[in-house]
Amino acid sequence: MKTIAVVCVSGGVDSCVSAAVAAQSHDPAFLHVNYGQRAETRELKCFRDIADFYKVEKRLVVELGWLGKIGGSSLTDKTQSVPEGRLGREGIPSTYVPFRNANILSAAVAWAETLGAQAVYLGAHEQDSSGYPDCRAGFFEAFGKAVGLGTRPESNIRIVTPVLAMSKAEVVRKGRELGAPLELTWSCYRDEHIACGRCDSCLLRLRAFAEAGIPDPIPYGKK
Repeated sequence: MKTIAVVCVSGGVDSCVSAAVAAQSHDPAFLHVNYGQRAETRELKCFRDIADFYKVEKRLVVELGWLGKIGGSSLTDKTQSVPEGRLGREGIPSTYVPFRNANILSAAVAWAETLGAQAVYLGAHEQDSSGYPDCRAGFFEAFGKAVGLGTRPESNIRIVTPVLAMSKAEVVRKGRELGAPLELTWSCYRDEHIACGRCDSCLLRLRAFAEAGIPDPIPYGKK
């Protein structure tokens, strides 16, 4: 019998591939977070579609709307515009949502402890990230130590980031290898119907599929 793992599924490529990895050795429980992001409706649909694909029974949608209310990010603050993407940009972009991954992981760990799950999977990756500080290996190592100190001693919940050290192209190839439903994913920061092809997330995705030699299965507007 497979052990349970909570998988944080945003609806993007990285979380979809992480879900595919988790499904190989665990009974996955899927968690999704709404936090007032611009593509909230589309991301939630992708989460449900991916969960249906893997026939996941245990699903939880967490509302963290206060992350949108405090602002501080062009992903949640509609008075700010999402900037045109520029690969290789230095510094932390305006799309960074303050301490988002810590909040997502906190919810996931709490559910994992309730379910008796042994792991929490998150699809962060460091090499091709947009410079977000909560996508660094050191952050996940430190958070894992906090989990060990802040949960029941017998819980032994691990934080697993299976694509963290991969390039985005390697993530795409891994997804193809595992049969992950990449056609059900969404990456665009700006739009929910047709991907803009111009924000950082779209550019990283487009480059990854091109470098992997695999056609991107979602439609784009004018680039």
